[in-house]
Amino acid sequence: MTYAIIRTGGKQFRAEPGKTLRVPSLLGEAGHDVEFNEVLLGSDNGTVRTGVPTLSGAKVTAEIVKHGLGDKIVVFKFKRRKNYARKQGHRQGYTEIRIKDITLG
Repeated sequence: MTYAIIRTGGKQFRAEPGKTLRVPSLLGEAGHDVEFNEVLLGSDNGTVRTGVPTLSGAKVTAEIVKHGLGDKIVVFKFKRRKNYARKQGHRQGYTEIRIKDITLG
């Protein structure tokens, strides 16, 4: 089984061919391809290769499926007995991608 650990948006994701991931927002329209060059670890049929800190020449190619907004979270600030209360909502943006190909170089 081929897989790779990639880093994007300050987070790490396990990418496998055909798998769909929700990553922090990326630039590009739905249907376009995107490449991830920050491959931290790669495995190809039981052979595991690690990078220091990344694998040189390795890349993961994916297709952008759609953009969207995550679930709403409520930010509520409150100070008792001071007549202070603030309520704010937030929805973090994401990009859904489908992994097409993994090249370990």
